[in-house]
Amino acid sequence: MNDTILNSEKPTDEHVDPLDLEHFLPYRLSRLSNQVSRGIADAYQTRYGLSIAEWRVIAVVARFPRISASQLVSYTGMDKVALHRAVHSLCIKDLLERHENDQDRRQRLLELSNHGRHLHDAVAPRALEYERNLLSKLERQEIRQLYRLLDKLDSRLAQDDAE
Repeated sequence: MNDTILNSEKPTDEHVDPLDLEHFLPYRLSRLSNQVSRGIADAYQTRYGLSIAEWRVIAVVARFPRISASQLVSYTGMDKVALHRAVHSLCIKDLLERHENDQDRRQRLLELSNHGRHLHDAVAPRALEYERNLLSKLERQEIRQLYRLLDKLDSRLAQDDAE
């Protein structure tokens, strides 16, 4: 582990050394996320012409049908502009439908079209196979520990956002 993380002293020099990126968690997580996204992208980009953002929207809407755009932002972690583009593109491709919310007419709820559902059902098994292959490098105990740690970080970030 990087000793500077454990050292509570603040630098006193005016010059700040460059970040030790190999041990800087935000960098490592971002890089890992990008690598995993690119790896899974083979399952849908070439064959189905979907971007990473579009697949992310399809996967979340499949899991949570009739979801609002604001909920989708929360579940995907995408910024609003990228999300809007992906949703717009998926609607044009007839993979996603917008429905009026009966409780709030200003809000639109998103749902996969029949075509979108079929596409999801074709891609999801390939994405799960990619995940199985990636996790096969770890022991069961390590996988459980990985998910516990991710849950802790997720909870911490949610707590920070709430404050």
